[in-house]
Amino acid sequence: MTREHGDALTPNPGSVVTTGTFDGVHLGHQAIVRYLVQRAREVGGVPTVVTFDPHPREVLTGHHIPLLTTLDERADALEALGVERFVVVPFSRDLSLLEPEDYVADVLVNGVGMREIVIGYDHRFGRKARGDRALLERLADDLGFTVDVIPEQIEDDVTVSSTEIRRLLAEVGDAERASHLLGRPYRVVGAVVRGDQRGRQIGYPTANVQPAEPRKLVPALGVYAVRATLADGTEAGGMMNVGRRPTFETDGARTIEVHLFDTDLDLYGQRLAVDVLARLRDEQRFDGIDALAAQLGRDAEAARDVLGGAGSGLDGPAS
Repeated sequence: MTREHGDALTPNPGSVVTTGTFDGVHLGHQAIVRYLVQRAREVGGVPTVVTFDPHPREVLTGHHIPLLTTLDERADALEALGVERFVVVPFSRDLSLLEPEDYVADVLVNGVGMREIVIGYDHRFGRKARGDRALLERLADDLGFTVDVIPEQIEDDVTVSSTEIRRLLAEVGDAERASHLLGRPYRVVGAVVRGDQRGRQIGYPTANVQPAEPRKLVPALGVYAVRATLADGTEAGGMMNVGRRPTFETDGARTIEVHLFDTDLDLYGQRLAVDVLARLRDEQRFDGIDALAAQLGRDAEAARDVLGGAGSGLDGPAS
């Protein structure tokens, strides 16, 4: 897949395009992209996704929007679905003020080379979100492209959206429901950094994960069952605590601590990809180390149940 980033684009007149933020590449996005790829194959075109960075709502509101996927994660997920061209348009205040007619003509047709566009049922774009399906259909004949519309995607009576998935993860930590709407487990990737090694002292050594992308959404405080993948592709089941360590600190910074089952490898400096499978409990304060260690034992049993009774994919001594 070719990846293009910047204002200067090289038009490809065979481009069958869909456009949007596509944060999460969730089930709704996947339906659009699968249709896009199918249409491109039918007409001999290039399946092309045009996306934006930073998130448009972040620019328009001035508020941080936690990302479900980094640009690289987004590109990898789209490539796996058959997308052949990934175009990142820098989103700015100026771009938000562009009239939708100019956006279609200047960016999509002349910049990208669009010959056909696939959109979701509620897709809107351009200044004041004035652009919609009707406007695209009015422009199509003059600018030489066609329009296809995908209907609303509903799972269990809920419209699939990035906003709903963010709410599930950030507000209630419902990793199972979020994973269902994503079509895969939610993933946090980062480097393992040194902590205070207190977990090792009580029999549950943890890898402190610093997310590689500071804009990445971190699930709500609590304990989760996870499966982690190391840089070399090996996997390990485990449990993760997202919290402020209230047993030891009164005003601690939020940390992501991952305990991997059945291994005692030195992970410092390594890249760890953590798939969040299920929430086990809220974060809580304990009266001492013994009470904490006992609860961690119960958490480990619960996490192993989620993982199907399997320990890890790593070789090494038990911790």
